[in-house]
Amino acid sequence: QVQLVESGGGLVQPGGSLRLSCAASGSIFSINVMNWYRQAPGKERDLVAGMTKDGSTKYADFVKGRFTISRDKAKTTVYLQTNNLEPEDTAVYYCNLLGMTTTIRPFNAWGQGTLVTVSS
Repeated sequence: QVQLVESGGGLVQPGGSLRLSCAASGSIFSINVMNWYRQAPGKERDLVAGMTKDGSTKYADFVKGRFTISRDKAKTTVYLQTNNLEPEDTAVYYCNLLGMTTTIRPFNAWGQGTLVTVSS
């Protein structure tokens, strides 16, 4: 079993910043990919940023230069630093981790979601 716990969402004014966190625990042997998605009301869930095991990153065009994905030294917590937030960034943000369990089975785990609201 792999559990993900997200934190860091909240209400912020346009131009503000938030740092989202996602901590993984459980029977984890390795984490190969760490992603952040978001879903706005009435819209599909979109990939925001991703990081592979070797540290390579990718970003959606709509957040390039404003958001940064990173991880801790233990590589079990992934962060999303969000800067210069816009009302259009309002959404529930989800972390998604893919890897292998200690029983050498693949896992695809999702966090519970954290709401980011950008409004004046």
